[in-house]
Amino acid sequence: MSDDELDAIRERKLAALKEQATQEQLQEQQQAEAEAQKEAILRQILTPEARSRLTNIKMVKPQFAEQIEYQLIQLASSGRLRGKVTDDQLKKLLQQLQGRERERKIRFR
Repeated sequence: MSDDELDAIRERKLAALKEQATQEQLQEQQQAEAEAQKEAILRQILTPEARSRLTNIKMVKPQFAEQIEYQLIQLASSGRLRGKVTDDQLKKLLQQLQGRERERKIRFR
């Protein structure tokens, strides 16, 4: 291979890496914007106590907390929430969801 061919290969590789980095950066930016939007909606629909409880749950069970967040956002967007969700209401929702989760477990003896 000549030096010109090697230079051309290097340039193509560098261009591909730059494009990949740009795509990753764009994707990260979109995820950050979506997360910020989600947090803004949750601030509108949850009382400070309920938000604090949800934050605590997120530290212990991140996937469960995400499920709750999306469910709350769906309820709010469909107009089924009136006012802000209080800590007591969030506790009831958590109990309902945990009850469903427990029912799905299969036990062998």
